[in-house]
Amino acid sequence: MEKQIVKVGLMGFGTVGTGVVRIISAHQEDLQKQTGLGIEIKKVLVQDAEKARNIRAMENKLTTDPAELLEDAEIDVIVEVIGGISPAKEYILGALERGKHVVTANKDLMALHGAEILNKAQEKGCDVFYEASVAGGIPILRALVEGFSSDRITKMMGIVNGTTNYILTKMSQEGADYAEVLKEAQALGYAEADPTSDVEGFDAARKMAILATLGFRVPMKLEDVDVKGISAVGREDIAYGKQLGYEVKLLGLARRDGEAVEVSVQPTMVPKSHPLASVNGVFNAVYVHGEAVGETMFYGPGAGEMPTATAVVSDLVTVVKNMKMGVNGRGMVAPYKEKILKDDSQKLSKYFLRIVVADKRGVLAKITQMLADKNISLEQVIQQPYNNGSQAEIIMITHLSSKSDMNSVIADMEEMEIITEVKSCYRVEGGDQQ
Repeated sequence: MEKQIVKVGLMGFGTVGTGVVRIISAHQEDLQKQTGLGIEIKKVLVQDAEKARNIRAMENKLTTDPAELLEDAEIDVIVEVIGGISPAKEYILGALERGKHVVTANKDLMALHGAEILNKAQEKGCDVFYEASVAGGIPILRALVEGFSSDRITKMMGIVNGTTNYILTKMSQEGADYAEVLKEAQALGYAEADPTSDVEGFDAARKMAILATLGFRVPMKLEDVDVKGISAVGREDIAYGKQLGYEVKLLGLARRDGEAVEVSVQPTMVPKSHPLASVNGVFNAVYVHGEAVGETMFYGPGAGEMPTATAVVSDLVTVVKNMKMGVNGRGMVAPYKEKILKDDSQKLSKYFLRIVVADKRGVLAKITQMLADKNISLEQVIQQPYNNGSQAEIIMITHLSSKSDMNSVIADMEEMEIITEVKSCYRVEGGDQQ
């Protein structure tokens, strides 16, 4: 007899897990019409089965034993929303080994072990979908796999962390200090008590590793991503950026030139004319460039119970449709290209520099000559009095230069007697070859 109901094992019953239950319960008719099958959550894995919860209908389905989900032959799909690396990795690999399909929102796991999981899924003929791991409710992963399947992606760039975007937006709009906006973000629940993962760029780096793996078909890992957070960004940087025509955003970048790839996350000056410059608050946006289609941008809420849960249930619907058609596992493409990472001499960008110097005649000329010796020319320069006029502050936007040349310049500047301090150095988006 043909299956009428697909039974699901849900691992995790926190914010996202609760949202998944709400959507499946409220949208049964729509899900039935879309898939031709009913969807039922049979078991829910929790840490504490006695904890009070808002959804009482699930109380008789709670368990603290993962075997009740993994060993149950009636459960076809495991939905993992517990997060973290272990035991989530063991659970997912165990589910695939038993022929169960997997939907996960786990960016940490997919960034570190995505290739291993996808290879296991391919071996077992199972689906693994993880749309919610990157940008909440934005369907960017499906777009990369399906919408760009006939194109060659050369660049992905985006705001993929809502916490840092909220902080930088408030700093830009209100002229506030980083520390005070961070406290406000924590009070509103946008930032964790320990905000390190967000503000130092690690959360965004995990997401960019996932995007690069899918978009370029290479096995990118977290350690392949150059990461710099926003904790050192000052309101002066933002103010000078505005004066020069830029907004500061924590930008993830994945770029391929030929077969060589670079992936980074860092505070970046984005031209005010660029669509990403107007993405504010906790919203996310991902900009994709394909050789054939040109430029596209995906925008929406990047986190929260219902946007993330919507992405999870959307993946679940895809799994069920594949089951109905008997094509599970056929859409899975594990990374198959050799990973060739650019070295610093191949990473080209414009740069924003802010330095404090002795207020003496000829200082700017000496700095300009030193830059010229490193093959770096200047596009814009501002000089302002600093420290009651006893020093000067020089703000520069360079033309295109390599990361290795810029690193050499910074090292030389720190040794020059006429330069008191190198305050800031940020990548600038826009310009030739970018």
